[in-house]
Amino acid sequence: MQRRQFLTAAGLGLTALSLAPHHAVAARRLLEPADTAARRRLADTALQAAREAGASYCDVRIGRYLNQALMTREDKVQDIVHGESAGIGIRVIVGGAWGFAATDDQRSEAVVATVRQAAAIARANARLRQQPVILAPTPSLGEVHWATPLQRNAMAVPLEEKLALLMDINADALKAGASFVSSQLFVINEQKYFASSDGSYIDQDIHRIWLPFTVTAVDKASGKFRSRAGLSAPMGKGWEYLEGRAADKTVLPGGVIAYGASYDPREDAIAAARQAREKLSAPSVKPGKYDLVIDPSNLFLTIHENVGHPLELDRVLGYEANYAGTSFATLDKREQGFQWGSDIVNFFADRITAGSLGAVGYDDEGVQTKRWDLVRDGKLVNYMATRDEVHLLGEDASHGCSYADSWKSVQFQRMANVSLSPGREALTPADLIAKVENGLYFHGRGSYSIDQQRYNAQFGAQLVYQIKNGEVTGLVEDAAYQIRTPEFWNACSAICDARDFRLGGSFFDGKGQPSQVSAVSHGSATSRFDGMAVINTARNLG
Repeated sequence: MQRRQFLTAAGLGLTALSLAPHHAVAARRLLEPADTAARRRLADTALQAAREAGASYCDVRIGRYLNQALMTREDKVQDIVHGESAGIGIRVIVGGAWGFAATDDQRSEAVVATVRQAAAIARANARLRQQPVILAPTPSLGEVHWATPLQRNAMAVPLEEKLALLMDINADALKAGASFVSSQLFVINEQKYFASSDGSYIDQDIHRIWLPFTVTAVDKASGKFRSRAGLSAPMGKGWEYLEGRAADKTVLPGGVIAYGASYDPREDAIAAARQAREKLSAPSVKPGKYDLVIDPSNLFLTIHENVGHPLELDRVLGYEANYAGTSFATLDKREQGFQWGSDIVNFFADRITAGSLGAVGYDDEGVQTKRWDLVRDGKLVNYMATRDEVHLLGEDASHGCSYADSWKSVQFQRMANVSLSPGREALTPADLIAKVENGLYFHGRGSYSIDQQRYNAQFGAQLVYQIKNGEVTGLVEDAAYQIRTPEFWNACSAICDARDFRLGGSFFDGKGQPSQVSAVSHGSATSRFDGMAVINTARNLG
């Protein structure tokens, strides 16, 4: 990794983000279209070579991965990165075992050589395997195409317009009382062509966008400082997401603005500067038991860490233990009808929700994506699995959960979107708060920690408001809620209805060794949890 790229990733605190696999390119190169006919010819060359090498199955992923990252601070542009990575990943089954190889050389002879390398690796693996690979059947789809619905391709937006937006965000925050502000913009486009010996040729054009920022206010007299990060969600959308239409926002109790189908980063930055100033004088929370009202901008992360990850079947089976552990949600719990949450708690997985980070037409095994239940009426009913895992659940159709972050990375099981279903009763956030005598109202992703089996955890926030006798009374600082996963979800006593359902998400979610990143969304409505332990995270430095 080049020094500038390392500093970019480290400065953002995104340990999973690595720009190293990408080549720096001019901005205009990001708009060059892919040659579909050429990709079909290469795919057919690879499939034929796999048959000749004795493979019982082969899939080919021809990928072009584009990324653009802009970083600013106050009135300065810190960095602009354009990245492009293109190549071919080939996976085969020979002798009942997997083999994988990849190349960035797209000449026919190089592709054939790569197939032979993958087959040789599979034969070596076959000597050690205990059970042959069992693939769930998937239909031959022929030639199909899927693309993220866009109104305006963010890659095509001029750099000048993007930088102008970031600089306006910074200027507005400074005018509103911020001492420091940094803002970034990430735009990603995955152009993926998949072909398999099952007879599918799948062309997908996938887009994602994220505009995070952090505002810091400093009390010069004391040296005390407080920050507030943006409350937006990364999305599987185009530039239109940043237009901030008035109809797409709601003012919540406490004056926090909730954003839906579009986001106004300038408005959010102004609010962040004001709230960072307010946090300077906010009292430190008194630890104890509270009824919590948790906004989707905070709850998404709890869902991600303590529902999504523990229900990945590879973690459950112990296949994925090196990166952040395994799972407490073992298979026997499903057989026993494990009570994951109260009877109003329903979790579903999908890769089809429009605008979500995980939305694709087909996964990286050529399986058409869908929606299915994970927890129904509070009880654990299913997991997330791939073609070669789902038979272990007694099912004959893959969930469509296979994903690779690059053409040169082997695809493996990744989390789908995992969401909490909205409540059936007509409820608003104000309705939930009105029934709380002594509680806290959490907004925005904060610091967090989890154990190796996703059972114990704690979560902070960007903004925490005190609730007294049904009224929001003001900000408090240093609050984090501690949970044991089933106890937390069994304490869920109310969930707002579908009008309040909003997406949060992880733009750079790391898993595996070597590490890969993926993007995934989590939806929920504002929810209430009774009698939860809240700690004070402040430290006395003497």
